[in-house]
Amino acid sequence: MKVLLFNGSPKPNGCTFTALTEIAKILSEENIETEILQVGNKPIRDCIACRGCAEKRKCVFEDDFINEWAVKAQSADGFVFGTPVYYAHPSGRILSVMDRLFYSAGEKFAQKPAAVIASARRGGTTAALDAIVKHLTINQMPVVSSTYWNMVHGNVPEETVKDFEGMQTMRNLARNMAWLIKCIEAGKRVGIVAPQAERSARTNFIR
Repeated sequence: MKVLLFNGSPKPNGCTFTALTEIAKILSEENIETEILQVGNKPIRDCIACRGCAEKRKCVFEDDFINEWAVKAQSADGFVFGTPVYYAHPSGRILSVMDRLFYSAGEKFAQKPAAVIASARRGGTTAALDAIVKHLTINQMPVVSSTYWNMVHGNVPEETVKDFEGMQTMRNLARNMAWLIKCIEAGKRVGIVAPQAERSARTNFIR
């Protein structure tokens, strides 16, 4: 069993990474393999809605890591998407990454547990969480919650670790993630499989 954690911050070892590392530590204690994927600070293309992925079965842009990460997602059992807060919204980088991954490889994520977390100095966390959790809920993914909203506060990593409730929230999130993944795995062993979604109806508001 494996969980991929996406660090949507340009800083490889900043506050978002600190929160993701706390989650990864607990998952490892639960015997679940983890890998933190760094979005980094190099330019990342946005989705251009070309629909080329529908034909190619992968993103048409092959000069970055999106298709590589989609391959990793195929064998993963769960996901955590982390973002810093900029002007009360997620980083544009994590939105670009998620848009392209979910458009081009949504089936690799569907019906697998996932969580979103946000890191901020002070405010804007709930708005940021709300923006990216929608990727999960439109893709039939069980959303993993915790004992508070999935956020940490701090301007630097040294402050983040002093947000005791925030770090506790990350640990509880990780335990809930491990529990849900193990429940799904146990269900598969006795023949319980994911439901097939209906796709026939598609209603437009204007005709």
